Amino acid sequence: MPNFYNEMYASGGAVRPHYDAFARWLAQQPPGLIDQKRAEAELTFQRVGITFAVYGDNAGKERLIPFDIVPRVIDAAEWSKLQAGLKQRVTALNRFLHDVYHEQAILKAGVIPSEQILNNAQYRPAMQGIKVPSDIYAHIAGVDIVRAGEGEFYVLEDNLRVPSGVSYMLENRKMMMRLFPELFASNRVAPVEHYPDLLLDNLRSVAPEAGREPTVVVLTPGMYNSAYFEHAFLAQQMGVALVQGQDLYVADDTVYMRTTRGPRRVDVIYRRIDDDYLDPRAFRPESTLGVPGLLEAVRKGRVGLANTIGTGVADDKSIYPYVPDMIEFYLGEKPILNNVPTYQCRKKDDLAYTLANLSELVVKEVHGAGGYGMLVGPASTSAEVEAFRQRLLANPDGYIAQPTLALSACPTFVDAGIAPRHIDLRPFVLSGKTVTMVPGGLTRVALQEGSLVVNSSQGGGTKDTWILEN
Repeated sequence: MPNFYNEMYASGGAVRPHYDAFARWLAQQPPGLIDQKRAEAELTFQRVGITFAVYGDNAGKERLIPFDIVPRVIDAAEWSKLQAGLKQRVTALNRFLHDVYHEQAILKAGVIPSEQILNNAQYRPAMQGIKVPSDIYAHIAGVDIVRAGEGEFYVLEDNLRVPSGVSYMLENRKMMMRLFPELFASNRVAPVEHYPDLLLDNLRSVAPEAGREPTVVVLTPGMYNSAYFEHAFLAQQMGVALVQGQDLYVADDTVYMRTTRGPRRVDVIYRRIDDDYLDPRAFRPESTLGVPGLLEAVRKGRVGLANTIGTGVADDKSIYPYVPDMIEFYLGEKPILNNVPTYQCRKKDDLAYTLANLSELVVKEVHGAGGYGMLVGPASTSAEVEAFRQRLLANPDGYIAQPTLALSACPTFVDAGIAPRHIDLRPFVLSGKTVTMVPGGLTRVALQEGSLVVNSSQGGGTKDTWILEN
């Protein structure tokens, strides 16, 4: 049996205590019921339009993200530690972002090499010295957590630009409650459905001006974006306008929305557009997705932007190895959650080790996302490893390497029945006047046997995540 941590079963095959009620329920289900419920879930998701646009070879194609009905269950004690570690980490990351755009104390102290920040493609010099509301840069963070070894949690990466997936977390819960209401009667599952209210409160709290009801909008690049369903879903759930760039304009360094009743001032923009496309005057002139003059409105403190321009420098994979140092530097604390050991290929010794062990490592582009541009050594052919070696030699600064973790697995319904499949977890951390989160997150599952790639863009699926209350 492969040596990975099974979320539901202990090494001797006994059911872990927090899965006990679910396991008893599962054993009582008649044959065929689960298949029937799976088909019902798929039909409902199709009807609602919960799709994910595929890029790359199948560009323009939309499909459902496969949904698995075996939940990922985490007990209250484990969640308490995870939550504390996530809040600590995101607090330090926000402190870091404020610092690198202002005093740069962490660079002056030599904790992180200055060139790693100032020459980073995600660093935005235009944001230097700009005061942002409440000094918060990453209002919404999606932090990817994996469990490996004997069950230890690790942070795999931080997503601080436009993290997606929370709509699937909410829809998965709604689906499970609809299909299996009896499960929620016999398990004390912490609720997640209040996330849109929490998000809206969080966004309102960072409006530039107090004393009046702030107008919040969700800015989307449009219906062809892979996460458009989520943009529309969150706007609808929060009761705010879903807008595109042409719906907004800037006058006197203030952002306005065009409405049938005339211009309406906008106080907070929850943007789901990458930095480069946000303001054609400041970044890419050819962009038709953004709002001309938006950066100047941010600079003058007339609008709150979530997440703020320039947050990408904190979630770049070349900066990830320094997050534990940030926690110690800014908070004076030891990290509660550990990083995955990481080799920085820009360093001579780390590069030599990586090249010598390519077939055993996972190698990632520092600016990469979505499971693209990476090598999973043990799952690659000799030809693929050698081709990647040439890319690495040509641009070592562009890559990091990590050991291939034996990700934890959770029982999953596949064509052959119930079988373990590898999973990760993306909880969503909200930063405003306080740091808050709902109990849970999006559990992603690699549906192919033996696969460690859970990304939706690479054929992964999702599960409901249950945090059991005491």
